[in-house]
Order: sequence, then structure tokens, then C-alpha cells
Amino acid sequence: MKMSDLYHMDIYSDNGQYLGDVQAVILNLESGEVSRLLTVPWKNIKGDAKTVLTQKSILYKNVKNVGDVVLVSAPSPASAAASAASKEEINDLSR
Repeated sequence: MKMSDLYHMDIYSDNGQYLGDVQAVILNLESGEVSRLLTVPWKNIKGDAKTVLTQKSILYKNVKNVGDVVLVSAPSPASAAASAASKEEINDLSR
């Protein structure tokens, strides 16, 4: 699958909740891997990028499957701890 195929795909949690659609893809240029999927266009982000990255994006490591839609793991208490671990990544992206 090409990265461009992800754009405008619907994103659902594994419990059936609609989370949005893919508007932008953030790459980790050092590893060459997809890091996050944004549900808002990057060009529309004004002001606090950290807020957008924490509230309007999905860590790609939480993606379970990509087919007709993007299926991600539903948020859980364990994922809250994992998102705390990604604060360093968010700080790097928002600089």
C-alpha cells in the first residue's frame, strides 16, 4: 500500500467508534516509518500544534488493520500510559 492510499480513509476504533478520516500523514524521517495519522489537514493547524497532535491524531502503532477503513485499537487506560510515553515525540514534532 502506498502512503497516498491512506488519505481520506475513514478511521474506526475496534469497538466501532468513528474517529474521523485521514487528512495528513506524519512520517518519522529517521526511520522512514509512518508515525501518526492526523484527522485535520496539517495546513489548517494554527496555534498550539501540541494540542492538535494529542487530540486530533492517532499513533500509527495503534493501527490494527488498513483495508477499506483504518482500524485502530480503542483507547484504554493502558493506552493513556503509552500516550504519555509519546509526549517526547509530540514535543519534537511541534518545534
